[in-house]
Amino acid sequence: MKLTAYVTDGHTIDIRPAPAERPWMDETENRHAYRCLPLTMANAHGWEIHCTAGFSAIWNGGRGLDAVTVTPDVDALPVAMSHFGFGVLTFHMPCLFRTEAGFDLMVCGPINRPKDSIAPLSGLIEIDWSPYTFTMNWRFTRPWSAVRFQKGEPFCHIMPVRRGEIEAVEPELRVLSDNPELKQKHDAWSESRNRFNAELKQPGSEAQAEKWQKLYHRGVEPDGTPAGIADHHTRLKVKPFKKPA
Repeated sequence: MKLTAYVTDGHTIDIRPAPAERPWMDETENRHAYRCLPLTMANAHGWEIHCTAGFSAIWNGGRGLDAVTVTPDVDALPVAMSHFGFGVLTFHMPCLFRTEAGFDLMVCGPINRPKDSIAPLSGLIEIDWSPYTFTMNWRFTRPWSAVRFQKGEPFCHIMPVRRGEIEAVEPELRVLSDNPELKQKHDAWSESRNRFNAELKQPGSEAQAEKWQKLYHRGVEPDGTPAGIADHHTRLKVKPFKKPA
């Protein structure tokens, strides 16, 4: 599936595959946050768009456009502004994205990158036909608390999704005992998990040497046999956008 970014003439965009790493995860003890495979897979699921210049912004709690003040770095062009009011900070996107027919673009804040005093807003855009640019918006969560975006800091995350696929899902609620095989596997995992956590406290134990239970990461059943999932992923290799020749 092709995803093309048509940059408007006279502008540039800094867009890169989203990395699995996060500074706050690096700072956890022994980098143990990286043991969570769902977390690292989500981190890298798409592309990040980065600030081309640094700036600071603050919201005074008001509803008008003048309630948000943006201060670009010295000699830097503004990359965000107050456009909608109500404490919203807006980044204009200098390009049009195009996919093959039937795909939308999920646009959200950088995944698993919390930022104090401001939160990203998400959007879903039909980009297989739309000739319109879109904005990436963040909403302040409290007044008089300045926020800072550095040059090179990601402010937007994008990923294509197939249109209408969520509407084809037929969700239902059932009790686990309705699926005896799944219940047996879950019970076996729960027992092994409790045993593993208890052994972690025993010096010299196999659990201490293992450090963390890697069943899901390895794609195996609770008894250690392969789950038989041919496309089990532990790392994503998202391609960078090709530059024009």
